Amino acid sequence: MAAYAIGSITVHNTDWQKEYGEKMPALILRHQGRLLARSAPQKLEGDLQVGAMIVMIEFPTAEHAQAWYTDPEHEHLKQLRRSGADFDLLLVNGI
Repeated sequence: MAAYAIGSITVHNTDWQKEYGEKMPALILRHQGRLLARSAPQKLEGDLQVGAMIVMIEFPTAEHAQAWYTDPEHEHLKQLRRSGADFDLLLVNGI
Protein backbone atom coordinates (compact mmCIF):
# COMPACT_ATOMS: atom_id res chain seq x y z
CA MET A 1 0.00 0.00 0.00
CA ALA A 2 1.37 3.43 -0.93
CA ALA A 3 2.35 5.87 1.77
CA TYR A 4 2.63 9.64 1.56
CA ALA A 5 5.10 11.90 3.34
CA ILE A 6 3.45 15.30 3.65
CA GLY A 7 5.53 18.23 4.78
CA SER A 8 4.64 21.79 5.71
CA ILE A 9 7.52 24.24 5.53
CA THR A 10 8.13 27.90 6.23
CA VAL A 11 11.54 29.12 5.09
CA HIS A 12 13.37 31.77 7.15
CA ASN A 13 16.57 31.88 5.12
CA THR A 14 17.66 30.21 1.90
CA ASP A 15 21.30 29.46 2.73
CA TRP A 16 20.61 25.72 2.94
CA GLN A 17 18.43 25.31 -0.16
CA LYS A 18 21.10 24.89 -2.85
CA GLU A 19 22.77 21.83 -1.32
CA TYR A 20 19.45 20.45 -0.12
CA GLY A 21 17.87 20.85 -3.56
CA GLU A 22 20.82 19.15 -5.25
CA LYS A 23 20.82 16.10 -2.95
CA MET A 24 17.22 15.44 -1.89
CA PRO A 25 15.84 14.27 -5.27
CA ALA A 26 18.39 11.42 -5.49
CA LEU A 27 17.70 10.41 -1.89
CA ILE A 28 13.97 10.27 -2.57
CA LEU A 29 14.54 8.15 -5.70
CA ARG A 30 16.86 5.79 -3.81
CA HIS A 31 13.87 4.85 -1.67
CA GLN A 32 11.51 4.61 -4.65
CA GLY A 33 9.78 7.86 -3.77
CA ARG A 34 8.17 10.27 -6.17
CA LEU A 35 7.53 13.96 -5.59
CA LEU A 36 3.81 14.57 -6.19
CA ALA A 37 3.34 18.16 -5.04
CA ARG A 38 5.33 21.21 -4.00
CA SER A 39 3.38 24.42 -3.82
CA ALA A 40 1.81 27.04 -1.62
CA PRO A 41 -1.35 25.63 -0.01
CA GLN A 42 -4.83 26.97 -0.51
CA LYS A 43 -6.84 26.52 2.69
CA LEU A 44 -10.41 25.51 2.02
CA GLU A 45 -11.66 24.84 5.55
CA GLY A 46 -10.63 24.69 9.20
CA ASP A 47 -8.06 26.24 11.51
CA LEU A 48 -5.02 24.08 10.74
CA GLN A 49 -1.88 26.20 10.67
CA VAL A 50 0.28 25.22 7.71
CA GLY A 51 3.57 26.48 6.37
CA ALA A 52 4.09 28.65 3.34
CA MET A 53 4.64 25.55 1.20
CA ILE A 54 3.39 21.94 1.21
CA VAL A 55 5.41 19.03 -0.15
CA MET A 56 3.97 15.56 -0.82
CA ILE A 57 6.12 12.52 -1.64
CA GLU A 58 4.65 9.12 -2.55
CA PHE A 59 6.46 5.93 -1.51
CA PRO A 60 5.48 2.34 -2.40
CA THR A 61 5.04 1.50 1.30
CA ALA A 62 5.37 3.10 4.73
CA GLU A 63 8.54 1.04 5.16
CA HIS A 64 10.09 2.78 2.13
CA ALA A 65 9.14 6.16 3.59
CA GLN A 66 10.62 5.26 6.98
CA ALA A 67 13.83 4.05 5.31
CA TRP A 68 14.06 7.37 3.44
CA TYR A 69 13.50 9.38 6.61
CA THR A 70 16.04 7.42 8.67
CA ASP A 71 18.64 7.10 5.89
CA PRO A 72 22.00 8.31 7.30
CA GLU A 73 22.41 10.65 4.30
CA HIS A 74 19.11 12.28 5.22
CA GLU A 75 20.44 13.32 8.64
CA HIS A 76 22.71 15.97 7.12
CA LEU A 77 19.89 17.27 4.91
CA LYS A 78 17.53 17.49 7.89
CA GLN A 79 20.11 19.58 9.76
CA LEU A 80 20.47 21.86 6.73
CA ARG A 81 16.71 22.32 6.53
CA ARG A 82 16.42 23.00 10.26
CA SER A 83 19.05 25.72 9.95
CA GLY A 84 16.72 27.87 7.88
CA ALA A 85 13.16 26.62 8.06
CA ASP A 86 10.36 25.37 10.28
CA PHE A 87 9.16 21.99 9.03
CA ASP A 88 6.44 19.56 10.04
CA LEU A 89 6.26 16.12 8.43
CA LEU A 90 3.48 13.54 8.48
CA LEU A 91 3.33 10.01 7.11
CA VAL A 92 -0.07 8.87 5.84
CA ASN A 93 -0.93 5.42 4.47
CA GLY A 94 -2.86 5.27 1.22
CA ILE A 95 -6.04 3.28 0.73
